Amino acid sequence: MNARLIDLLTAEPVHVGDYVDMLGDVDEPTTGLAHRLMRTSFVPRIYERYWRPALGRVAKGLNGPSMAEEHQFAVDNLALRKGDVVLDVACGTGGFTRDFAGVVGPEGLAIGLDSSTTMLTRAVALDGAPAYLRADAVRPPLRDESLDAVCCFAALHMFAEPMVALDSFARILKPGGRVALLTSGRRRWQPMRTVDTLLGHASGQRMFDRGQIAEALRARGFTAVVERHAGVTQLVAARKGE
Repeated sequence: MNARLIDLLTAEPVHVGDYVDMLGDVDEPTTGLAHRLMRTSFVPRIYERYWRPALGRVAKGLNGPSMAEEHQFAVDNLALRKGDVVLDVACGTGGFTRDFAGVVGPEGLAIGLDSSTTMLTRAVALDGAPAYLRADAVRPPLRDESLDAVCCFAALHMFAEPMVALDSFARILKPGGRVALLTSGRRRWQPMRTVDTLLGHASGQRMFDRGQIAEALRARGFTAVVERHAGVTQLVAARKGE
């Protein structure tokens, strides 16, 4: 898997082991408390079973989608098929990446990208089927128009340059390729918008307006945009223009 991933890169890796490392001793700067916690050795051990589901439920509300429904939204809206190449940006311990690997099969390639060594070490230990890449999530070092699909769940709001990340996703997707995102979505009622903004500042997470990401994708040539809002989150999917 690593050999196939290396063929897609725009630069030589710093190191190739259980995962392909493009960063070496360089750590990306963190954007706040939530981002820093992802670099610890403790959070990766509880991430999939406790951390992500619990925080997701708080953010999505009681009526929001479950983790299983998130996974299904991603698979359905990315329209993955056998043989596809899919990138899971900010993959954490690889929960979504493993799902994608099962769909695209051995003839395809599921790549999990993260900048955290502790997350990737845990991901590799859980399952070696996907290929894992330690790299800049905002500017993935992958060739233009080389991917069929890009997923980025629960991370865009923690990026220092989220709109640059969307530019990158558009660049690396093939024409007709699909993107699926889960990110923040500030509520419209003004008192709650103020609360959402304050909570975002406290945790170092950007609070996007509902509809803002959809419009940003349309501005980058994406069509067939799908949106779903729950609590302070928004699920967004779209297809890159042919």
